[in-house]
Amino acid sequence: MLVPLKWLKEYVDIDQNVIEFGDRMTMSGSKVEGIESFGEGINGVVVGKIESIQPHPNADKLVITQINIGDQTLQIVTGAKNINEGDYIPVATVGSNLAGGLKIKKGKLRGEVSEGMLCSQEELGIPMKLIPEELKDGIWILDKPYKLGANIFDVAELQDDIIEFEITSNRPDCLSMIGMAREAVATIGGRVKHPEVAIKAEDETTTFGVKVDIHDQEGCTRYIARVIKDAVIQPSPLWMQQRLMKAGVRPINNIVDITNYVMLEYGQPLHAFDMDYIADNSIIVRKANDGEIFKTLDDVERQLDETMTVIADTTKALAIAGVMGGEESEVTENTKTILLESAHFNKDRIRATSKQIGLRTEASARYEKGVDSNIASIAADRACQLIEMLGAGTVLKESVDVYPAAKEARQLKIRHGRMNDLLGIKLTVEEMINILKSLEISAEEDGEHLVVTVPTFRDDLQMEADFLEELGRIYGFDKIPSTMAKGNIVVGGKTNGQLIEDRAKESLLSLGFNEILTFSFVSPKSVDKINVGENSIKRNFVKLLNPLGDETSVMRTSLLPNMMEVLSRNVNHKVEAARAFELGSIFIPKSECNAKDPLPYEIANLVIGMYGNEDFYSLKGVVEALFNRLGIKDLEFEVEKNHTSFHPGRCANIFVGGHIVGVMGELHPQVAENYDISKRCYIAELDFYLMMQFTRVTTMYKPLPKYPAMTRDLAVIVKEEIMVREIEKIIQANGGDILESFELFDLYRGNQIPEGHKSIAYTITYRHSDRTLTDEEVNKVQDAVVAGIKSEIGGTLRE
Repeated sequence: MLVPLKWLKEYVDIDQNVIEFGDRMTMSGSKVEGIESFGEGINGVVVGKIESIQPHPNADKLVITQINIGDQTLQIVTGAKNINEGDYIPVATVGSNLAGGLKIKKGKLRGEVSEGMLCSQEELGIPMKLIPEELKDGIWILDKPYKLGANIFDVAELQDDIIEFEITSNRPDCLSMIGMAREAVATIGGRVKHPEVAIKAEDETTTFGVKVDIHDQEGCTRYIARVIKDAVIQPSPLWMQQRLMKAGVRPINNIVDITNYVMLEYGQPLHAFDMDYIADNSIIVRKANDGEIFKTLDDVERQLDETMTVIADTTKALAIAGVMGGEESEVTENTKTILLESAHFNKDRIRATSKQIGLRTEASARYEKGVDSNIASIAADRACQLIEMLGAGTVLKESVDVYPAAKEARQLKIRHGRMNDLLGIKLTVEEMINILKSLEISAEEDGEHLVVTVPTFRDDLQMEADFLEELGRIYGFDKIPSTMAKGNIVVGGKTNGQLIEDRAKESLLSLGFNEILTFSFVSPKSVDKINVGENSIKRNFVKLLNPLGDETSVMRTSLLPNMMEVLSRNVNHKVEAARAFELGSIFIPKSECNAKDPLPYEIANLVIGMYGNEDFYSLKGVVEALFNRLGIKDLEFEVEKNHTSFHPGRCANIFVGGHIVGVMGELHPQVAENYDISKRCYIAELDFYLMMQFTRVTTMYKPLPKYPAMTRDLAVIVKEEIMVREIEKIIQANGGDILESFELFDLYRGNQIPEGHKSIAYTITYRHSDRTLTDEEVNKVQDAVVAGIKSEIGGTLRE
């Protein structure tokens, strides 16, 4: 809601500067989004009158004007086409500053002296979208004579502070100047100065026989029609145009501008029809016919259905109720008789209609939040008052007001003691009554309660808690003292699982990975691209009952397809290398017989993907670093040749404590081709839920050893197919209590090694925690290791 400060001051006395006022309004619940100062930096622009216009002797498209600015006459050369002798216009004199930092200097145009510039509205800081169509390409012609030489800002009130308020959806009453005036009074004190509405209505003719029938009473609860004859359609006065533009509304003509002005003032949308196009002078509020075509004011044909409400006559539709009028009944310069509509429509119906036809207007924005049906009458009268004031027509004496079920004010009881208990302050009953009174809410004390009469424009006040908020915000939440909570206090924090997730993410981020987040809804065809078998559990999807389309019709059973989509996109965008991970959930349906809990299993998974200067062992190093950071010990890798998503010779299962926690390796070439990836990709799929069971993040202190270590090198010759892990298992099994560590330091194939064999060399470290080891103890264990290698895998010591 854009609120010009000078306009707001007509309804409430404001002594503070705009910054202080904005801060106080924000603290009382009317959040200020921003403040814009119109006319800031512009000076030296005065009112002038065009005395004469002569052709330029040296330029066909320029003219020489003589401009009277009161104390002198200026010669100004211009190319404007919309000026005439006698026009009053804004004149930028030499030395003045205009919008955009333009400074006016004396100069010559094609040899003729020019002592200033005639100004358009845009040059005076008015946004182009708000300028009337007839003035967009020309000089601003003022609406009437003004004192020559007067500052243009004194005449047009261009200099103003525009406050943008964020209005929440439950406060439609604040989408008006009167509503914001109420909030200002409650915040800074004073009283609201409501407009004194009075209509002359000198013509004795009543309503021209206008009839109103509400057939769709669910869609329309009240309809007021007033008739204005002898209409004079012309531009509205300068002061009204300025207020509309500063509030974000483009002026059109006096009748339309008056309806918009009243809408901004009271929050009640109005609409004006040309009565010559209303058949039988009859207004019928009905549901639209299914498939009915209607052309709106924006020259677009829209298809309606029976869920929408329309304003019609006996033969045709005239307007889409609460959204926009029709092109045929639009008020134009030829209009002589006007029917003014002030109505109340169902907010849910308006919101649905506006969304369905793709048209949102200032009127629909207010109706869809809820407009008070009781302001329709005063808004109609206010518009008629302005029509009389501006000489735009003659208002007929009576109105047609169809209001089947009048809305009444509600009464509620609230406990004043409870208010203080919850707020933590000690307001007296009188103070509470005064606060509510400042919001135009009456209240009376009744024992332990306040009997509150809720005005019809405050539909948001439905229960005791709502009044608690009103009292708190107007008193000032910033004034409520801070106190310690009492009772059993539960200190919030992250769960153990969330802490483990954070640690895993931090570890991968430190290793150069980027976290990605993808959709849980996927296509059932997604698993085809990763070569999942026909009988795989990954094809057992949780299906959506009402999917947006086949591409998002099931919930994912693997994170791998999502990761491949991301890597594919990076490869195709010429990204040479990438590292990414996603920690998310996969969804596995429960058996149909489990009717008590039909929700699927939601299992945390972690997928790691990378390509570029990478290989199998760089991925293995990442996995080992991640598990080490999570305190997961005894990590083992075992060759996996049957996983259809991975290269059969470059894939391994990951074991912890005899459980498979994941799989890692190079992506199968066919899978890479399915995603149009020309690079080798390395992927790890991990069961993060299982990993959390093995995670031990508590670090235990271990003192430095007191006794020296003894090392032995061991080089054995084994067959080529023997895995290094088999040797390491034998070392661990025979090392006993004195085995401290072992490290592979050599792998050799050559002339001294038999064909089909390889030499594997380890450094083994032995240490005892309570004493110094002897050679005999170490040799005994070393011999047991050698014997185990010989008996279990057929290995021999290398000489």
